[in-house]
Amino acid sequence: MLHKNSSSKTSKKNDKHLANIIEQNIHTIINTRRTAANQRSTEERLADAITDFSGHMYFVYFHIIWFGVWILINLGYFGVKPFDPYPFGLLTMVVSLEAIFLATFVLISQNRLSAEADRRADLDLQMGLLTEHELTRVIKMLDAIQDKMGIENDSDLELLDLEEDVHPEDVLAEIDRVQRRISQAKK
Repeated sequence: MLHKNSSSKTSKKNDKHLANIIEQNIHTIINTRRTAANQRSTEERLADAITDFSGHMYFVYFHIIWFGVWILINLGYFGVKPFDPYPFGLLTMVVSLEAIFLATFVLISQNRLSAEADRRADLDLQMGLLTEHELTRVIKMLDAIQDKMGIENDSDLELLDLEEDVHPEDVLAEIDRVQRRISQAKK
């Protein structure tokens, strides 16, 4: 029973340490995103604000009301003289201009978000490469320890493969080769 409690305390201590690391990583991510948001130019902030506004249902509701009132006024309702009679050429021009600018603002925001995603992907790749390098070194060290202790381990070919450094360009070349083979098989 004493052993179980000791193990439980160690587990809780490890969980707390892990929770602290996770919380630290979350704070790092939040701070990184906050820094990126603060580094946006005025134009990028404007594009993001417009994109954010246009990406909500109240944008749709606003347009339904606007188009409805415009059309009703120009059909002669409300006792107002039509300023854009049917087929509503002015409305068509205004909506077309709005669509052009809105698409441009969305593209500006998407370009910025894409650049941020590329940066995060680069970080992820670097962390993966670092992890791969560290694990390869650990496997080599464990192999050396086994050799020193006289433990036979040379029969595991997969383990021997894991001791080799992995080069990203080799992995990419293999991905390309497999994709070409699959696409040729489909033809």
